[in-house]
Amino acid sequence: MAKVKPFALLGLVLFIVVIFLPGFAKMQELRSRNNALTKEIKKLQLYNAKLREEKFKLENDLGYVEKIAREKLGMVKENEIVYKIIPQDNKNNAK
Repeated sequence: MAKVKPFALLGLVLFIVVIFLPGFAKMQELRSRNNALTKEIKKLQLYNAKLREEKFKLENDLGYVEKIAREKLGMVKENEIVYKIIPQDNKNNAK
């Protein structure tokens, strides 16, 4: 009878490992994915807040709109003279 108990215990341990180990691995995988998605959500929330701020400025701040028009679109006011500085190539200066 004493020899049956170790085999029964070993069988029980193997049964538990076979049944619960895949579930534990899946739980760990899902926990890791959840953490990654939580970080992505926080990053997107910050980006969304920046976009809301940009939208507010574009709708309400004419100075900001002018700045963006000048920097990104290359626009100028009427009767303004634009000076464009073109850097010289170092190779041409050496000759």
